[in-house]
Amino acid sequence: MKKTMMTIIMALLALGCGAGGGEQREVKQKAMETNAEIRTATFAGGCFWCVEELLRRQPGVLAAISGYAGGAVDHPTYRQVCTGDTGHAETVQVLYDPKLTDFETLARFFLEIHDPTQEDRQGPDRGSQYRSVIFYQQEAEKQIAAKLLDILRRQGLDVKTAIEPIERFWKAEDDHQDYYEKTGKAPYCHRWQKRF
Repeated sequence: MKKTMMTIIMALLALGCGAGGGEQREVKQKAMETNAEIRTATFAGGCFWCVEELLRRQPGVLAAISGYAGGAVDHPTYRQVCTGDTGHAETVQVLYDPKLTDFETLARFFLEIHDPTQEDRQGPDRGSQYRSVIFYQQEAEKQIAAKLLDILRRQGLDVKTAIEPIERFWKAEDDHQDYYEKTGKAPYCHRWQKRF
């Protein structure tokens, strides 16, 4: 188990999936302390600064990384994604310990911190780069996402959140990582609302 965990950590570090040197060391330290297996969950729901900040505070989350997914351009930049022409959405990839949380818990929370009924926008941010997506890696995650969206639809919500396979996650530039921690500001466009 330890060899598998270290292999995963080293692969993540080699790929540059961490937000920075300090966060990478913190993820490694947390994983070693808990003998953690690391899994990922990937969500897009408007401004990635807000989604990252709220998800990284959840129990069992080792790191939350801002980036881009769902588009056709390799190595997109923030400036390119902001045009809406790359097809990418501002996305957050969550690294978590499955002994402490699971995909369904994180997906439920994600659906409670943004408005899943808004299409190609979230609050004041407008454009396809702000669309709502639950990305899945496995069929089980796809089924969980579909179940959660069905629950919301049965409540009468006109859900716009898409469910898509994650093909590639591109880490955003360093100045977009841990944005609220760096600036001392508070998330302005997302807030928690109980839906489940």
